[in-house]
Amino acid sequence: MLDKTFNPADVEKRIAAQWEESGAFKAGNRPEAEPFSIVIPPPNVTGRLHIGHALNNTLQDILARFERMRGKDVLWQPGTDHAGIATQLIVERQLAEKQMTRLGLGREKFLEEVWKWKAESGGAIVEQQHRLGASADWSRERFTMDEGLSKAVTKVFVELYKQGLIYKDKRLVNWDPRLQTAVSDLEVESIEVKGHLWYIKYPIEDSDQFITVATTRPETMLGDTAVAVHPDDERYKSLVGKQAVLPLTGRLIPIIADEYSDPEKGTGAVKITPGHDFNDFEVGKRHKLPLINLINRDGTLNDDVPAPYRGLSREAARRKIVADLEAMELVEKIEPITHAVPHDEKTKTVVLEPYLTEQWYLNVEPLAAKAIAAVETGETKFVPDNWANVYFSWLKNIRPWCISRQLWWGHQIPVWYGPEGEIFVAETEAEAQAQAGGKAITRDADVLDTWFSSALWPFSTMGWPEDTIELKRFYPTSVLVTGFDIIFFWVARMMMMGIHFLGEVPFKTVVIHNRVLDEAGAKMSKTKGNVVDPITLIDEFGADALRFTLALAAGQSRDMRIGPTRVETNRNFATKLWNTSRFCEMNGCVTVPGFDPASVTQTVNQWIVAETARAIADVTASIEALRFNDAAGNAYHFVYDIFCDWYIEITKPIIQGTDEGVKAETRATTAWARDQILKLLHPFMPFITEELWAATAPRDTMLVVAAWPTLKLDAQAASAEMNWVIDLIKGVRSVRAEMNVPAGAKIPLLLTGADATAAERLARNKDVVLTLARLTSADIADAIPKGSAQFVLGDAVAALPLGDVIDFAKERARLEKDLKKAQDEIARFDAKLGNEQFVFKAPEEVLTEQREKRAEAQALSVRLSEAIARLQ
Repeated sequence: MLDKTFNPADVEKRIAAQWEESGAFKAGNRPEAEPFSIVIPPPNVTGRLHIGHALNNTLQDILARFERMRGKDVLWQPGTDHAGIATQLIVERQLAEKQMTRLGLGREKFLEEVWKWKAESGGAIVEQQHRLGASADWSRERFTMDEGLSKAVTKVFVELYKQGLIYKDKRLVNWDPRLQTAVSDLEVESIEVKGHLWYIKYPIEDSDQFITVATTRPETMLGDTAVAVHPDDERYKSLVGKQAVLPLTGRLIPIIADEYSDPEKGTGAVKITPGHDFNDFEVGKRHKLPLINLINRDGTLNDDVPAPYRGLSREAARRKIVADLEAMELVEKIEPITHAVPHDEKTKTVVLEPYLTEQWYLNVEPLAAKAIAAVETGETKFVPDNWANVYFSWLKNIRPWCISRQLWWGHQIPVWYGPEGEIFVAETEAEAQAQAGGKAITRDADVLDTWFSSALWPFSTMGWPEDTIELKRFYPTSVLVTGFDIIFFWVARMMMMGIHFLGEVPFKTVVIHNRVLDEAGAKMSKTKGNVVDPITLIDEFGADALRFTLALAAGQSRDMRIGPTRVETNRNFATKLWNTSRFCEMNGCVTVPGFDPASVTQTVNQWIVAETARAIADVTASIEALRFNDAAGNAYHFVYDIFCDWYIEITKPIIQGTDEGVKAETRATTAWARDQILKLLHPFMPFITEELWAATAPRDTMLVVAAWPTLKLDAQAASAEMNWVIDLIKGVRSVRAEMNVPAGAKIPLLLTGADATAAERLARNKDVVLTLARLTSADIADAIPKGSAQFVLGDAVAALPLGDVIDFAKERARLEKDLKKAQDEIARFDAKLGNEQFVFKAPEEVLTEQREKRAEAQALSVRLSEAIARLQ
């Protein structure tokens, strides 16, 4: 017996345990079946489930459950990423609370602390994935620092080194002075901050002239080695070739002509600091300028600057330099500005951009060429396909990948050095010692970029470099589902590594989903206080409601809005499903073994069988096309609108009637349709459907491994009749609502111009029409009485004589007043949206809101116009 209400908190943990105990999620249980594989984008071990994770995991789980029910051997590979910088930061903070430091502990002890933290706290996000209902093969859970994956990482590094693709070089890198490590270009986040633009006068040698440059970072001027002007800038042509005196140092630097300088920007003269700016570095190479490094690893100024500034932080040096320049009357002016400043996206530290260090690099250009070709030839396709352009734009302009990081947590680079600086690259220390021939060797202290190990995820998780059964069966994977923000970081790198080491693309399809916004259409941020926590939503509304909301919102090429109101709506949908199942149970609608849906004889039952077949086809096709929102929308429409709102209501009199034969068929059909609904909804709402599946009939299997429905039936005559009946009832209900007919008022219906088919349909279904449309009568008529509201039904006209129920003149006046109000609102929205200034300045969420309100007003205007026309 079903409880009166569905309580997710009582059900979800129990059902999840049953799934795990059954082994339903395990890959390899169906060796003869077609394989289907998908790897989870490994979340950071430091993380907590955010709404983006919830979306990504839900979409993957829909595919995994769908294909499992279709009989495939499904591997959904789970795991977590060691998250080098983020994890090291957390442990360092914990040590600081105990007045301890990483350096004080030493590398070995520090790493012991990190592993200890991972064991105690690193599993939180995995537990949250379980709460969402993720049906991954948890027996195969991997970690990017586990023994097998570490072996794969080492193997790849050594092989790439042997192939001449990995090398050491001294270049400019983005540098995090807080963690004292190189940071990838892709991990630099430009944040708008308020700052200043200082206009500084550089004296011209042996003259009373000055050349003025503008800079946001005066402290870097101590490393200037030139001033550049555009070759065609008439203002400075006479100065090209002369020397400027660098203030505070007295050093002479040349004034050069280079097209990098923009005459329209600032003063048109640019200070060139090759050691601390990527663009200046290129100018320096062109003009063979010296390169001066001003900064220590911790961001303080080093001994290559004048004595008064040595050891100062960048901020302190800036203040002192500006004060000294002002004292020398060399500051022409200072302008307040808002500008983008590069930060490390993890630590939010201002990145020292750039810093000259020796690092390990991977020449990815040869790998990129094959990755580009794989998408161009269709081996791998992007969905939606426009994201392929983003993929191409990065790969076609790719630069060497700086793969080393000055951290302790991560895969230590498999390189050892001899006493004379000899380099030995090997998979083990013993191999390196053998190469060194007995010389003392020291291991490189650096670790690899976290994304290096992530790039191997599709094949390292399956046991590579061993030739495993999993690799043969499940690689390449079927599909990857991920966000657009890691196409560069992860997708492209997996493509390069997979093709290079296994000779095949790592996945055949890449599904890219957009951002999740709040309910108002605004980007979520902690600052705004509008971050939606998926676990809070699960606690309040249940995992099924959240999952279904995410699926409904996941339209291709569009951002999605999620919040409590939307999730609550789908909690109500789950409640509707539960209540309808209780109605079935209370009215004897029991699953009949061997029931043949093609054998039903009643028109209404033939119709619901045909509608079920249509829903199965639509949902199946939508999931296959990776249109998750369409799949969820089709399921919702069938369950809520067709089955619950129409079929159940129409058949209530039959089920509660006296014709035992018709009653038995209808009960059996109802139970059959309910079972198909549970199967259709299971990939989206696994907990409630599994609970109902077990509670409503004796079953041979759990729903998670039940067969996906397949049915091709088309009852055209029955469908045409029932759809006609529904349109008639809808039309009456619409008129009642628009004309303010009192809910309790029963009114007559007259059908004019009806042919024999329409007359027969009305006669056969009169009881249903009278009950559901709240009518006193429903008859065929030759003429329409005066004072009737009308609507068209096929070739006939339905008339509702309302003269005795409402005041037509008063009602027309009300409707015309409401129409005028709606039209005025449309005009106001059009004026706003037609104002270029408003459109340019307004935030995107405001524009979206205005457009939606305009569409609502337009729809209301159409309905009111139709209502007025009915009164004519």
